[in-house]
Amino acid sequence: MNNQPKPRIGIILGSTRESRFADKPANWISDLASKHGGATFELIDLREYPLPFFEEQMSLLYAPASNPIAQRWAAKLATLDGFIVVTPEYNHGASAVLKNALDYAYKEFNRKPIAFVGYGGVGAARSIEHLRMVAVELQMAPIRFAVHIGMVEFLGIWQQGKTFDDFPHLGESAHAMLEDILWWTHTLKTARETQG
Repeated sequence: MNNQPKPRIGIILGSTRESRFADKPANWISDLASKHGGATFELIDLREYPLPFFEEQMSLLYAPASNPIAQRWAAKLATLDGFIVVTPEYNHGASAVLKNALDYAYKEFNRKPIAFVGYGGVGAARSIEHLRMVAVELQMAPIRFAVHIGMVEFLGIWQQGKTFDDFPHLGESAHAMLEDILWWTHTLKTARETQG
């Protein structure tokens, strides 16, 4: 019998706007993930980490952050074995607050998987591709499967009283993504623990 603790996966809300949509997909994927099992899932709200625009003396590749909020952010990331990022798409890219949060840590991200739930005009496809490149530079493993909440679904859920259940293809995408992120999380956690 395996007595190892379950891996921990953080679900990061990638928007801090007062009128953000991010809560809906974040709570939806958190609920699906908890039912799916295989890991412990935790919502991580960037509103709770009001980081300044990056102002450290050097890249966090070379030295830890001096900002106390950034230190608290890094400490939270260090407790996690994988990540699901809920991201909007602003001007064909990720939100500034999300990119800034990624810039404010380094080793806490290394050799951990990351998956994405995106929403917007094309399901945040361009934002997600941008974030995948950033993740590679942070020595993360971005997985293939993602959930893309396109404009029809986005407006239906946000303004027309529909729910995620009205769009079963999103649930199918979420299932594939969860299967993949769990495999990578278990695999990389084992590798980190055995190889150092």
